Amino acid sequence: MTTVTYSIPNISCGHCVHTIEMEVGELEGVHTVQADQGARTATITFSEPVTESEIKALLVEINYPIVE
Repeated sequence: MTTVTYSIPNISCGHCVHTIEMEVGELEGVHTVQADQGARTATITFSEPVTESEIKALLVEINYPIVE
């Protein structure tokens, strides 16, 4: 199991938090998603079959790209 925390500057409200948690949480292999509006981060715990690349691609698709 892997846990990553991403900086996502587009998080600006509760709706953003809900969208990220809902969309990323639907990926097979994602165990937890915790988005933080104040810190503008998302902490995601996942394992196979999902990959970090797939999570990043989904965040771009839903308009919440990460900043590395």
